[in-house]
Amino acid sequence: MMQAAPSVPSLETSASPLSRNDFRTLFLAALGGALEFYDFVVFVFFALPLSELFFPKGTAPWLAHLQVYGIFAAGYLARPLGGIVMAHFGDRLGRKRMFTLSVFLMAVPTLAIGLLPVYAQVGLLAPMLLLLLRIVQGVAIGGEVPGAWVFVAEHAPKGRVGFACASLTSGLTVGILIGSLTAAWINHHLSHAEVLAWGWRMPFLLGGVFGFIAVWLRRWLSETPVFAAMRERKELSRELPLRTVLTSHRGSVVTSMLVTWMLTAAILVLILMLPNLVQKQFGLAADVAFLGNSLAAFFLCLGCISYGWLVDRIGDRQALLLGSVALLVGTYVLFGDLANGGAHFLVLYSLVGFLVGAVGVVPAVMVAAFPAPIRYSGLSFAYNVAYAVFGASTATLIDVLAERVGRMAPAHYVAVTAVVSAAVAVYLLKQRRTPW
Repeated sequence: MMQAAPSVPSLETSASPLSRNDFRTLFLAALGGALEFYDFVVFVFFALPLSELFFPKGTAPWLAHLQVYGIFAAGYLARPLGGIVMAHFGDRLGRKRMFTLSVFLMAVPTLAIGLLPVYAQVGLLAPMLLLLLRIVQGVAIGGEVPGAWVFVAEHAPKGRVGFACASLTSGLTVGILIGSLTAAWINHHLSHAEVLAWGWRMPFLLGGVFGFIAVWLRRWLSETPVFAAMRERKELSRELPLRTVLTSHRGSVVTSMLVTWMLTAAILVLILMLPNLVQKQFGLAADVAFLGNSLAAFFLCLGCISYGWLVDRIGDRQALLLGSVALLVGTYVLFGDLANGGAHFLVLYSLVGFLVGAVGVVPAVMVAAFPAPIRYSGLSFAYNVAYAVFGASTATLIDVLAERVGRMAPAHYVAVTAVVSAAVAVYLLKQRRTPW
């Protein structure tokens, strides 16, 4: 049987100040997460050149684009495998070990992608190798993100869990910003022919270097106090952690998956895919699209921190409700402007980037949903299965809907997920909080 265990401080208690060591832990965890998340997301910023290079010449552009998005989606399908395995050992052996392993598993395939031969050189072997390496990336990120949230939450002092989780999330979004800035620089300084010849390799080679730097950074982190206390008192789960999650915490799994859907839609559609969507559907220039994306990614970092601050003051459920509604409104305002020529694109995209910061509330909701002995497994299973289902389908679905249904289809999709997230927040507000 699972015994009582130390818990992460409640969001609803008075806040303790962050010590110098707390800031150091948050900074190193967030910086390492930023470098690793860059490795995972930079793929989507170069979907267009990859679609030309890794499939036969003469393939219809829409089909090649769809195929490369399929390879992108494979990384999401592989996430549950990495998440479940790493979470199992994270709940049994320690958070830090898996936290370090995941970043190493990301660095190797990212570097390898930058060295791949293209279709013109090796034929079908090129997309097959790209797919294989993308799957390894998915395995790595599946263990990284949930483990990172659990790691910083269990290091956080009383009343600072929201800020800690949001800081880590902000760090992950810095990885998106680095990817966006890299794509913007390459698109601005290199011609299309130069990008296809060699420029596309630069961000992946750089990402491999980033990954090994992140591995080095992780060595300075210590095991979480919560896990150390459970290990000392022999209070670790004696059963298979995932079995306990699925038999005793199904409600937490469902609510965590639903809020992850909103997180997935906001990040994928509004941040990762929008630069390509606005070029294809609204005729914006690549320079403008990627400048707007860089601004949005920057304000997303600030938004995550702001929503984390809000969580520690009004509660995670209230912040989730407010953030979901604001995201819905902001998305329609941005797409309405785009449909009318995009005169205010840069300003509105920056605002929407800030509002996407509501995703910083999601980890606080999920960390609170599971007790410490099975927290990593519970959060990882719910988050990664939801991301596999929604993440793997969203890119292809949005691309098809935008082509066949209309230019507002992406906004409608994000709005649906925001409504679901708001409904989850209302449902949780009616439940009596279980202390962490």
